[in-house]
Amino acid sequence: MATAGERPVLVGGARQRTILALLLLSPGRIVPVDTLVDVVWNGRPPATARTQVAIVIAALRKAFKSEGVTEEVIVTAHPGYLLRAEGHALDTVTFTGLVAEAETSVREARPADAARCYAEALALWRGPALAGVSGQLVEDEAARWEEVRINAYEAMTSVQLELGRHQLLLPELAATVREHPLRERTRYHFILAQYRSGRRAEAMESFREARRQFIDELGMDPGPELQELHDAILRDDPALAFEASPVNPVEAVADALGARGHVVPSELPPDVPGFAGRGEELAALDALADGHGDGDRTPTIGLITGVAGVGKTGLAVRWAHRVTEQYPDGRLFADLRGYDEHHAPTTAGDILSRFLRSLGVESDDVPNGLEDRVALYRSVLSERRVLLVLDNVRTFAQIRPLLPGSGGCTVLVTSREQLEQLVTWPQRARVHLGVLPEDESVELLGRIVGEARILAAPEDSARLAELCDRLPLALRIAAARLASKPHWSVRHLVTRLSDGRRRLDELSQGESQIRASFELSYRYLHKDAARLYRYLGLLGVPDFTAWVGAALMDQDVLDAERLIEHLVDAQFLEVVGVDATGQLRYRFQNLMRLYAEELARAEESEEDRLAACDRVFRTCLTIAEQAHRREYGGDFGIVHSEVPRREIDAVMLEELLAAPLEWYEAERLSLVALVEQAARTGQSDLAWDLVASMTVLFESRNYLEDWRRCSEYALEASRATDNLRGQAAMEQQLGAIDLRLRRLDDSARRHESALDLYARAGDPLGRALVLRNLAVIDRIRGEYGRAVERLGEALPVFRSAGDRASEAYVLNGMAQLALDQGRPEAAVELGLDAVRVSEAIQGGVSRSLAQGVYRLASAYLELGRLAEAETAFARAVRIVEEKSDLLGQAYALLGLAQTRHSAGAADAAEETFLAALDASRRTRSPMIEGQIRLALGEAYRAGGREEEGLAHLAAALSVFRGIGAPPWEERTVRALDRAGAADVAAHVGESA
Repeated sequence: MATAGERPVLVGGARQRTILALLLLSPGRIVPVDTLVDVVWNGRPPATARTQVAIVIAALRKAFKSEGVTEEVIVTAHPGYLLRAEGHALDTVTFTGLVAEAETSVREARPADAARCYAEALALWRGPALAGVSGQLVEDEAARWEEVRINAYEAMTSVQLELGRHQLLLPELAATVREHPLRERTRYHFILAQYRSGRRAEAMESFREARRQFIDELGMDPGPELQELHDAILRDDPALAFEASPVNPVEAVADALGARGHVVPSELPPDVPGFAGRGEELAALDALADGHGDGDRTPTIGLITGVAGVGKTGLAVRWAHRVTEQYPDGRLFADLRGYDEHHAPTTAGDILSRFLRSLGVESDDVPNGLEDRVALYRSVLSERRVLLVLDNVRTFAQIRPLLPGSGGCTVLVTSREQLEQLVTWPQRARVHLGVLPEDESVELLGRIVGEARILAAPEDSARLAELCDRLPLALRIAAARLASKPHWSVRHLVTRLSDGRRRLDELSQGESQIRASFELSYRYLHKDAARLYRYLGLLGVPDFTAWVGAALMDQDVLDAERLIEHLVDAQFLEVVGVDATGQLRYRFQNLMRLYAEELARAEESEEDRLAACDRVFRTCLTIAEQAHRREYGGDFGIVHSEVPRREIDAVMLEELLAAPLEWYEAERLSLVALVEQAARTGQSDLAWDLVASMTVLFESRNYLEDWRRCSEYALEASRATDNLRGQAAMEQQLGAIDLRLRRLDDSARRHESALDLYARAGDPLGRALVLRNLAVIDRIRGEYGRAVERLGEALPVFRSAGDRASEAYVLNGMAQLALDQGRPEAAVELGLDAVRVSEAIQGGVSRSLAQGVYRLASAYLELGRLAEAETAFARAVRIVEEKSDLLGQAYALLGLAQTRHSAGAADAAEETFLAALDASRRTRSPMIEGQIRLALGEAYRAGGREEEGLAHLAAALSVFRGIGAPPWEERTVRALDRAGAADVAAHVGESA
């Protein structure tokens, strides 16, 4: 952790942490770039590694400067970078100096000074060294520093024992032994401290436990020092005793308290009424009460974390009441007020004073100093079984003095923070609360409102739970409103909450307020993280990655990731997981998003809000356009608006678009939401251009509903702004969807409208793209001559524009028409031309190449050149499978199956036919399904499987009649006639 004064320097992302760690490990010394690269990427760096290191260094420098550090902390020094130590405090240097001073004090027989220096040195540790940083060199250094820390701790305990502080040492020694069970020196100190504290039997048991572990794990007995200590304890050797001072105030109070007898406090708040669910979490907490095995005198510690309002306190109190009988010596409760805007956090000294009086210590006997209070507190608890619930904790430092040293006590902590320094025991007692499942949410509503009322409206109740984000606090507020208004139906409250602008108001009435609970956490956010939180609330996306945060804040992606992780740590965002591009995805709970939007409208100017959203829209368009280019091999088959693109870091772009379709897939729902938002705010050019750039995703993955929805949003926005090109482009898109579904009349109308709009807009390329699609409609209808004319008109436009993919598409279409007209030789020539054009496209593997290879293979098949046909079809299958193009797979597999059937490979052909049919069913394209069934029916009949063949032929005829494809309908009727099944054709006609 780095700080500037009292403020933390926010370091985000694994690479930033690793590089900063490497520089900190060598203060004042040059760390070569090659070393940084090797550690960050574990010996397998990408080609851009040195560039990415430079980007990380720039982000670290910026992080220090943003916190007011004016001088350069990290300087460039060939062949790498150097961290300037002068003028700065490094914990490693301070720690080393304090340990050296302590060792000098030991040599000079000044144990009190030595203990002080060791304690100051160890207090610098806030958790494991270099936690969260990976890389072999870093991990080796972390292991070395951990060994240094343990050695210093063992030296300190030796001095503390010399000073007679054996009772104070016991709790920490117990935890250290549990963490490092095979360190003999720590074991020695632990057993000696137990013996000196009057726990001779426990000391003997600790030795026996140590001996078992040494034998089980190392195959040997403990060393001679431990053996000698064991023998000395057996004979109560006087040399083991500590010569105590005549009067020890802490022990005197503890002895007096023991003479008076135990006071049993019971301070738990009332159990939560209407508590529902959390069965797994309660079971996990049960491990705390079960963790006190026979002879185990180690306190158990649990932690409940989660966002505001998720029910942390309720769960802690519910569990505490469940296990009351297992803590016969008392149940203590304290609210640390870590997030209270009206009161300062409760101090450990105040809580200790109250707890001691609750445990029977007279007020006059409560020590004034914190250290003495801690000592007395731990002595009082050492022989008791007490449950302590510490609520609303913000930092580990708040509760460190409140942790018991030994005895059968249990501590249960609640916090919105992860409190990484708090070691829970057993481990499974670290519980993170998410929102309630739907059934438990509805159950909670029923317990407060009344089950009959909730069960009478199951759908409305489920919707109410969702509108409350299934957050217990929000659910309780909503349920209380219903319970107080018996004349309201559940649906009435659902209606009131459905308006996002009013929802927080509806849930912030009375004493319990959602808005207030969020505000308590929001006020502790770093100013930049708070601003990012506000900006994120302006977007309607379901989830997002770091590039969105970077666009909103107009900053580097690594800086944005650092702020996002800060929001995750503060429970404002949650991690969804890693998407197909390797990016972490984050999301809001809905109420948190509404609160962020509310803050943005209150604290950000309209100009800043619009600018932030515009940066996201334009960044998204930039990435989507680049993804289209990479998928097509260029800016082909598309028209664009005049919206200025936003520059994006080249390294990040490469990382996002390593597999363009995977980026589209990962961002699909967010892209749809951004199109809707841009259209709704009147940015028609941006909306329709983004839809056009997403077409490759919609087509290849068959997301027809998303395609239609986005196109309709953008069309409506274009009409509202009298945007002719936008209207034309979206009419074209909607016509393409109808064409995919073989709604030929609707498709033709849409395309004719687009043709007229492009002409009025003066866009010849757009007209050519429409003509290309109209030719497909003509071909399906059997109007081959008209189709050839349209393609002939479009071809020179594409060549003039340098649109090679569309040029290849037209050549492919001409090849198919040549096949339809019985001219396979011409189809071969046209197919070869299409393939040559496609192969010249950057990258060599494109959608147009797959189509060209498919047409060429079809021509070979028609000519009986089966070997060439099979090779070409197999190549087409490989291309479309690589791109996850389901429709392309269906067509290519059909051609391959027909080729294998013609070659007499019946089994292989059937397997391929069925694979093609399976792919077609996932495309929702009836045309290809009909073609496959026609071919499969004829193949089955040729193989003597008459009944199966007729069934497929009848199904094919039904499909063709349903979509209005006369040429294919005629082919199928002829096939049925050849089978002597004209009656089947007539029957299909009647049912149609």
